[in-house]
Amino acid sequence: MSLHPDAQTLEKIREARTYKAIPPDEHLVPYSSIGDLLDRQAAASANKIWLIHYDADGNREEFTYGEFNRLVNQAANYLCHDLGIRRGDRVATIGYNHADLVILYFACWKLGATVAPQNIAEDDERIGYILRNSESVVVFARTDLLERAHSIVSGQQVDNVREIVEICADPCQTEHNFYAMISRQTEQFTPPEPVGLEDEALLVYTSGTTGPPKGVVLTQYNLLVDAMGISKWHAITADQRMMCVLPIHHVNGIVVTLITPLYAGASTVLNRAFSSSQFWVRIARERVQIVSVVPTLLQYSLEYAQHAQAEGRSIWGEGITREDLQHFRHFICGAGTLSVALATAFEETFHIPIVHGYGLSETTCYSCFLPISLDWETHRHWMKDYGYPSIGAPIEPNEMAIFDAEGRGERLGPGERGEICIRGHNVMKYYFNRPDANAETFKFGWFRSGDEGFYEVDDEGRMMFFITGRIKELINRGGVKFSPFDIEEVLLELPGVSAALAVAFENDYYGEEVGAYVVLADGATLTEQQVLDHCRARMTFEKSPKVVVFGKEIPVTSTGKYQRLKLRELFTRWRHTQFRP
Repeated sequence: MSLHPDAQTLEKIREARTYKAIPPDEHLVPYSSIGDLLDRQAAASANKIWLIHYDADGNREEFTYGEFNRLVNQAANYLCHDLGIRRGDRVATIGYNHADLVILYFACWKLGATVAPQNIAEDDERIGYILRNSESVVVFARTDLLERAHSIVSGQQVDNVREIVEICADPCQTEHNFYAMISRQTEQFTPPEPVGLEDEALLVYTSGTTGPPKGVVLTQYNLLVDAMGISKWHAITADQRMMCVLPIHHVNGIVVTLITPLYAGASTVLNRAFSSSQFWVRIARERVQIVSVVPTLLQYSLEYAQHAQAEGRSIWGEGITREDLQHFRHFICGAGTLSVALATAFEETFHIPIVHGYGLSETTCYSCFLPISLDWETHRHWMKDYGYPSIGAPIEPNEMAIFDAEGRGERLGPGERGEICIRGHNVMKYYFNRPDANAETFKFGWFRSGDEGFYEVDDEGRMMFFITGRIKELINRGGVKFSPFDIEEVLLELPGVSAALAVAFENDYYGEEVGAYVVLADGATLTEQQVLDHCRARMTFEKSPKVVVFGKEIPVTSTGKYQRLKLRELFTRWRHTQFRP
């Protein structure tokens, strides 16, 4: 059986990638590739700061457009001439936010190679599966993750990987590493084959409700056209600066705070990770206008402010006042579950608007946002008066609609709940080697999100959307989605467990947390700690259950399907708990 979409599914995908009757091959951006965009920006603004990077110790480095482009060219020469990577090859990364990872991404795109970034919070088995499924030929791993990378490739029998390369900051201890190798290359690069907008750029994996993770194939055009839409919606110009505190193994960190500022000719500040104590300090010091966050980070900032206020300190951080942040415009927030209570508390504390939005890896990144032109009263209306904060109206490269949740292709009207569906130029190329998923996802010519929602119409006639929950039973912990079935397989390994369900329960810190509902076999005496210890030995902390509730039976539908949502209320007491490793 072919693993590629059949002719009928390909036609449905083409429909889903069409925007207002403009087919996906009629491109809306003026660039021929991501490399072309970088070359043009470097030529126009060679001495302008493009990337500022803070490492885990707070050390700062910066790159102009010209310096960055030269490093990218050297890296592309290394990939091409020393590693033999060609257009269409897949390159995997096992790392975290760092300037050298950004250089590597752009080098791959200049060459026409596809980046398959790994989430290091995932377990080795899943990463091993992705390395095999993606058909990656080379893995780049940071120094402190190098041993783990070798263990995964050998232990998970990833035979398609022919080389593992150490990637680390310059200078590096060993000779055979990324920086040592690219330093020997020339600063000019011409790809052996022409690279275009339809070349694949990213292969990111998302958990599914059934089967293994699905590989989302995004083209260079997907990345650029979504960045175009985001930059236009948020009025990002060349004199502005964005900041990245989200991981760049995910589309949010990559598209919103790397590709988008590059598209606008702006600058970006890349952080190793989010830090409550340094967050506002860096916004003030670097004169940042916009930051992309997930609800979890809003919660952390709010708690930091509350503690600081109680101790008589500045809620913004040491030495920072509100006057130091006059240049800051707003937050972009999505990916996780944002509650009305959190949004209200945050905006009332900091008096800075949250521009709530929505999107998926399958739609490159964002598909809609609240309008930035709303006055404060109207903004608050859409954030709190419907029981859910609105995710706003569609951005330029796509359209959105609500269809019946059963997948019949019946379009619904204002206020009616159904499945959020999207079509436009930012819709993915397809799922890699998953004909089953492609056929179901694109069955009526729109991308079916699996999320439940509705829309209302504002005074200007715009469709203002809301997300109310999931049709597909994924657990969305801080924007990282886990399949409950993966977790349940681990739970069912335990002797004495008769039945088990992984349950997403509401949590102030991550939007949703992972709970386990366990039914024991007769005579079994397992404790909660024994269940938690078993799971944490087999899975990462993030993916493992944080709480175990024991019960006698599992609620089912008339057709015998488990009803996970009916179990959520059993975990209510842990809504305000922050679980730590």
